[in-house]
Amino acid sequence: MPGVVPVTLTMALTNATLPYAVLLANKGWRQAALENKGIRTGLNIIKGKVTCKGVAEAFDLAFTPVEEMI
Repeated sequence: MPGVVPVTLTMALTNATLPYAVLLANKGWRQAALENKGIRTGLNIIKGKVTCKGVAEAFDLAFTPVEEMI
């Protein structure tokens, strides 16, 4: 699909992701994660600990809830 409508797709992707990038730039990852569930949900690893349950299960690793790490 990207090859069919590259400009439209780029604009849509930018519009969807730019607010997250701005929040991260302005607040830093830790404060942004505290304030925004979308960013918090997107965190996979913090300081070497796996904070995404799906990643932990897929690779048979120990899971640490993201709330314990922020």
